[in-house]
Amino acid sequence: MTKTKSPLLYFAITVIVIALLTLFGPEEKSLGANVRIVYLHGAWVMAAEAAFIAAAFAGLLGLVLRREIFHAWSAALGRTGILFWITYLPLSMFAMQTNWNGLFLAEPRFRLAIIFAVTGVLLQLGLLLFNISWLTSFANILYIIALRVVFATAQNIMHPPPSPIFNSGNYVIIGFFIGLNMMAFLAAYFLTRWFLTIKLNS
Repeated sequence: MTKTKSPLLYFAITVIVIALLTLFGPEEKSLGANVRIVYLHGAWVMAAEAAFIAAAFAGLLGLVLRREIFHAWSAALGRTGILFWITYLPLSMFAMQTNWNGLFLAEPRFRLAIIFAVTGVLLQLGLLLFNISWLTSFANILYIIALRVVFATAQNIMHPPPSPIFNSGNYVIIGFFIGLNMMAFLAAYFLTRWFLTIKLNS
């Protein structure tokens, strides 16, 4: 009987594909080839937020329906979200360095990202330690609500709205960025499946 491969292997393969796609991403008029790291950091943080939102929805279903499987999904998605979030930070710093020749660590949204990274790691470690299903789901709901409320009111300096990519009018760049996002979501899915397997087997 063929043994099913671990989702972690598929996650690693997807990350390698993402890295290769990023290397050959379309250049941009102002930033040139350096824009590729901007694409990657954007896709990575969007995958993190998508995981947080999915963790909240799964947690809500768990609380309403009282089904353990939804609590397990919420726990797995929350852990995936925080892993993507903390790894997005060095990508953001690299994007600053390569495109603006320095690190603007006092930038409001970056400072908040660090705060939520530290808070999120401590939260997920605490939830893992207590291992209470309903508490994990409830905490994941509160976390994404707090994150979205705080970032919605944060000052924009290096992240001016509306989105420079989607408002660029360059459909090659837009298409590439959407594709990169889809690959990042796929990587997040495989990582979530791995966390879910660990959760269900514990």
